[in-house]
Amino acid sequence: MISSSLAGRVALVTGATSGIGAATATALAEQGAHVLVAGRDAARGEAVVAAIRAGGGRADFVAAELRDVAAVRRLARTATALGGGRVDILVNNAGVYPFGPTEGTTEEEFDAVYALNVRAPYFLVAELAPAMAARGAGAIVNISTQAASHGAPGMSLYGSSKAAVNLLTRTWAAEYGPRGVRVNTVGAGPTRTEGTAVMGEGLSDMAAEAPAGRPAEAEEIAAAVVFLAGDAAGFVHGALLPVDGGRTAV
Repeated sequence: MISSSLAGRVALVTGATSGIGAATATALAEQGAHVLVAGRDAARGEAVVAAIRAGGGRADFVAAELRDVAAVRRLARTATALGGGRVDILVNNAGVYPFGPTEGTTEEEFDAVYALNVRAPYFLVAELAPAMAARGAGAIVNISTQAASHGAPGMSLYGSSKAAVNLLTRTWAAEYGPRGVRVNTVGAGPTRTEGTAVMGEGLSDMAAEAPAGRPAEAEEIAAAVVFLAGDAAGFVHGALLPVDGGRTAV
């Protein structure tokens, strides 16, 4: 059933062809937003769009390769055009999460992780936030991880990239908040997605450290994103909302 709480708003979700991104795109569409599903895999992206449309929502697929600044800026322009001249909600979800020892990380791997996890959202915000600020309204939600707050072996590269995103959230909130743009972060715990399926029981073992004792479903992370994107979170700026099964409590 389509709600109207986000009717008339255009939402761009990166990495939206599967997992948390696809669940977020679907959830935003269910609240009435016109969702722009951005990702590299056209077949999977069109499948997400088709499912949203079948449920009565509005969505379009946008091909996006975010590993260089020119492509990021091109996505911002394309999304703005598809949105009728505006993007009201930006969800920076696209990312990679390699695990491994610090001494085993190559320069190429380091650059690739920071390019997608930090540089891409940085320049998407640079492209889209000023127009939101000029209109006096907008919402940006970044997807982060508990690994950005807790030291864990093998998580130096991934965790540090998301720690950068956490700081950027606070900085952007201070920069754009006075002009009506709210910027917040969801700190996701271990989540069942197509990408984490390769972890097998390791995902459940990681989740067992938290009070909930289980991994999240992608829809549970998406629900937090929708909250932060909507008017119910109108007084929430610069927050890191942990959706981690209580891992921050222990």
